Amino acid sequence: MDAIKFGFKYWKKYIVAAVVLQFVSFLAIIADLLIPFVSELFVDFVIMDNDNKASGVFAFLIDGDYGKRHSFELFFNIAMVFVGLLVFRLVFIYIKNTMFEKYALKFETDLRIVTFDKLMELDSQTVSEYNTGELLTTLHTDTIMMKDLFGRIIPGMFDSMFVFGACIILLTSINITLLIIPVILAPFFVVALLKFRKKAQKNYRAIRTSNSNMNLTVQENIEAVRLVRSFTNEGREKEKFDKSNMNMKQSYINQVKLSAGFEVIFSSIKQVAYIGTIALCALLVIKGEMLVGFLVAASGYVMKIMDHVSQINNLLFQMQQQIVAGDKIMRFMDCKTKIKDGKKTAKDIDKPDIEFENVTLELGGKKVLDNINLSIPYGKKVGIVGATGSGKSILLKSIVRINDVNDGQIKMNGTNVKEYKTAELREKISYVFQDAFLFSNTIDSNIAFANPDVDESRVRECAKRAMADDFINELSDGYQTIVGEKGFGLSGGQKQRVSIARAMLKDAPVFVFDDSTSALDAETERKLLENLRTYYKERTILIAAHKMSSVVDCDEIIYLSNGKIVERGTFDELMELDGHFAGVYKTQMAKQTVA
Repeated sequence: MDAIKFGFKYWKKYIVAAVVLQFVSFLAIIADLLIPFVSELFVDFVIMDNDNKASGVFAFLIDGDYGKRHSFELFFNIAMVFVGLLVFRLVFIYIKNTMFEKYALKFETDLRIVTFDKLMELDSQTVSEYNTGELLTTLHTDTIMMKDLFGRIIPGMFDSMFVFGACIILLTSINITLLIIPVILAPFFVVALLKFRKKAQKNYRAIRTSNSNMNLTVQENIEAVRLVRSFTNEGREKEKFDKSNMNMKQSYINQVKLSAGFEVIFSSIKQVAYIGTIALCALLVIKGEMLVGFLVAASGYVMKIMDHVSQINNLLFQMQQQIVAGDKIMRFMDCKTKIKDGKKTAKDIDKPDIEFENVTLELGGKKVLDNINLSIPYGKKVGIVGATGSGKSILLKSIVRINDVNDGQIKMNGTNVKEYKTAELREKISYVFQDAFLFSNTIDSNIAFANPDVDESRVRECAKRAMADDFINELSDGYQTIVGEKGFGLSGGQKQRVSIARAMLKDAPVFVFDDSTSALDAETERKLLENLRTYYKERTILIAAHKMSSVVDCDEIIYLSNGKIVERGTFDELMELDGHFAGVYKTQMAKQTVA
């Protein structure tokens, strides 16, 4: 029931409308339940000609001003009541169904918004604990399930309980003996429900898991299609897909089998109830304790009781799926980000000075940064180099708090970055990540990501500075060319240049380039770095690179190894030191000369 309590937090804003619509639904049910009494009048006083006293809600139609017994006039007036009840019921059902669906869709939209907001709030490490298929299922499929719970299942439960109670009252008004059948058979329904409910929840968990795995398999192969083909591993990926597909099929087959068994048992109980009611009613008619028409009404009410007891069980059975979905959303929403937001504003910082004081960071029990001390006054150009896994990217990410340090402090203008509001802190930095990501949109909109309303001339200017203008103009639609998902259709170097243009357009006080020119040829990289120094000479620029040529003009170069700064200085100082940096630089230059 925790999932229902969780969902109610977002449903309660629609509770007044839901109560009104539930009342409308009850009115439609009342109209439907009155119809058997009208049918009873047809049988006893229109088709049959008898002198018995009329009883029931519509007894006033008999022996009144609505026609004599066994006459066409009485038939017409009873028919008008019958049609009136049908129209009343249909109109109210239409209102209830359409309006309930409207509010349920609003509820679904609300849930999708809050789950997406939660995704945006969580830090990268926490998000990485979920696979993509699981996240897609949580943010999309599970929200639909919760909509179904509050928009159909719960209202349906109230409807069925109302019918159940109303039919008992109506049967009692006809003959209390008619309650014997429902009373005898009700325990069988309860036992069947208890037997199937746990199995249903287990099955629905298996279905959800198989759906998540299928989403993940398809999503990975869409993203890695070129990799799969280059390794000619289509066969292996097809085997993975077939396995996921078969698991999903089997989970649904198991559910179908369980549902079929469920339906057989309840259908059998309902048939026993119907036959038993007919037999009991016939006995009461023979004894003269009930008119023939009431046999039709009574059997109808008993069947409605059994139908709606069955409906309650069916809804409880289906509810297991919604509860599983609700539990998943609830757990996702309960996730706590490891990056806590600060309270101080960073809006007024125009020229940030950055300082690392004894910074240590551990990930997965391993030190990835070890006692880093580094001063970066505003306007300084710093190169960060080292072997793969030396800590270059982690060092840069810690500035914008993608990862928070365990010991020591990273300060901006003398204040620990953890004390600043995270969004405002990140506004001060134009970050180009190692993995260049582009949205499935136009190149123009990708460059203007930080400011969608910027003039086109500004977009082109930044593209020229990032050495991207020439190749963009050669594309079919120029700047309006829509790139594929994650930049599919562009080369690695082209994606990097578009990403750099995007950072240039943001034009924050600090530029961070995380190995973001690795796919560029030497001449393009040289021109791009020259533009960076020319047009953004007052900005702080931090460049992490594998190519030593990327950092030769920096004011200071630090060489990292196993998270420690093992060398630092200008290019000339490091070459004179003839240590790690000089050795790698000479090797790279020699290879470049040979090439």
